[in-house]
Amino acid sequence: MNAYVPTTRQIRTAVRRVRTRPTGLPLVGAPSDHPTRHVRRAQQEGKRIPMRVMRTATGAALAAGALAVTGLALAPSAAAVTPQSATITASCGIFGGGTATLTATQSGTSATLSLTSTAMSAPVTVAANSITSTLTMAKAGGGSVVFSGTRNPVMNPGDPVSVGPLSGTVASGYSLDAYGGSLKMVIFGIPVTCTASGPQSPGPFVF
Repeated sequence: MNAYVPTTRQIRTAVRRVRTRPTGLPLVGAPSDHPTRHVRRAQQEGKRIPMRVMRTATGAALAAGALAVTGLALAPSAAAVTPQSATITASCGIFGGGTATLTATQSGTSATLSLTSTAMSAPVTVAANSITSTLTMAKAGGGSVVFSGTRNPVMNPGDPVSVGPLSGTVASGYSLDAYGGSLKMVIFGIPVTCTASGPQSPGPFVF
């Protein structure tokens, strides 16, 4: 069987990796007899590097590089909606009307929207997670996306109205605005609908 002989490029790569690491710094996570330590020690002492050691060090360097590339390939891609919050002016029936803030989050194709308004207040005591909410957002280019759920904090009479986070499914490039949509809430069996009087500011949610 023929002995493995590394290419000149592989040897230079392994040596370059050793030379570029500051002298005296340990190879983190590697044992004292790690092959790249032998290469660095031999170079510092001006000795000729044995082919066996160089071949082993080259293999270790190539394996480390392959693991790094694999880690990058497996890392999940980050997705973030912009803006993360927007304001609207809405009318919500018995809850009143005024400025409300929409807050958005995104994780891949899953997204949430929450609505909070200090300009609108609860007329009666509302228990936590007792409001069934359906928020319909108008999608640029036509159509709509629905966010729904039964999520809300406890609200006493006079407390700010707050619902969400409501869950929905989005795709990359979706542009959603509350204007042209609606928020429907069912409280004690009574439906309440909120509608925006104009486009949200500073702009639609882009996923």
